[in-house]
Amino acid sequence: MVHFFVASPFIRQHYEPGSSCEFDWGEVKLTINDKLTRFQLAVFTSSYSNYRYAQLYNKQDTMAFMESHVAFFNHTQGSFKEMVYDNMRVAVSKFVGKYHKEPTQALLDLRGHYLFSHRFCNARKGNEKGHVERSVEYIRRKAFAIQDGFTDLASAQSHLLTTLETLNNTKQQGTSKTAMELFEKEKTQLFPCLGALECAEGMELRTDKYATISYKGNRYSVPETLVGKFVWVKRFSNRLEVYHKDTYLLVATHELHNGSHGWVINIVHYLETFKRKPGALPNSVALISDVYLKEIYTTHFAASPRDFIALLTYLKTHQIKNEALKDTLKRITRIGKKVTVEALKALLGNTQNPFTDNAIVLDKTTQLAKEQLAQISKLLN
Repeated sequence: MVHFFVASPFIRQHYEPGSSCEFDWGEVKLTINDKLTRFQLAVFTSSYSNYRYAQLYNKQDTMAFMESHVAFFNHTQGSFKEMVYDNMRVAVSKFVGKYHKEPTQALLDLRGHYLFSHRFCNARKGNEKGHVERSVEYIRRKAFAIQDGFTDLASAQSHLLTTLETLNNTKQQGTSKTAMELFEKEKTQLFPCLGALECAEGMELRTDKYATISYKGNRYSVPETLVGKFVWVKRFSNRLEVYHKDTYLLVATHELHNGSHGWVINIVHYLETFKRKPGALPNSVALISDVYLKEIYTTHFAASPRDFIALLTYLKTHQIKNEALKDTLKRITRIGKKVTVEALKALLGNTQNPFTDNAIVLDKTTQLAKEQLAQISKLLN
């Protein structure tokens, strides 16, 4: 018996402004800090205007799924009436019968907060969300075909958003308008957002003797005063936030380590211990894990670890970033002077002019400023 395949035609669809938006994932390989890494591209495309938006994530998991929606609705300043998905595991909890699918708790939480409805495509029917299917490949090619190397993920994300702005402001085939122009009309039809939904997994963890907490096979440092104590941890798609259990003050933030058996250490968390045990500094994971600080220590302070610890304490107390420290080191080395803690403190403490045109400067302040300038002059001459 011969069976004949009867081709079914595609049915052209018409969409009202703000009625529907499609979501999908795509994979992209980028070189971050000279290391080839796979990232997940979360892509949104409006069915009416073809307006596109995307975000990069380390994994295609629930946190990334939720955070991408929060970022998108914050960007659009409103939510669509319907969101369309395929059978992705972060959206579909389980299949009931041949056609019915139950949404995950994450999708239900997003629906409840942003007031949209959802629709799942049929299995292996990518054409049912053809806008975003084409957008994934289109964005990936336009954003990363020529440039795929970046210093960090934030730089790659910034480049992606710049590319999307260009694409959304380019006139589309078959119309004289850009996606941005059509989306401006669409924005008036979106549901207003009542605020961002926090997407985090909360847990209580205990700090070990190394002043670290363990999460999924990796260790993350916390302030040394919390050894042996419990802390409250929030896990986002790409970072951990650690809070003091009693005061709920934020005490540490770390980027999530993608591998296993890793140590993610902030040297600032151990300064008081290093003051008592300066000999432990040179071979400590805390120092080795920070390539920039390790280079400064090896080049300028290898013979005087106590001075280096004093410098780190000064940087922490005055909340001085590595960029400011780097610029100050260049100023000292450019004139051929020896790098010392005193010289760095003097220059870092004089980043702003103590004199102003529109204020009366007290005699005491003026005298202190003069003494500081004299100290800097003495150190550099």
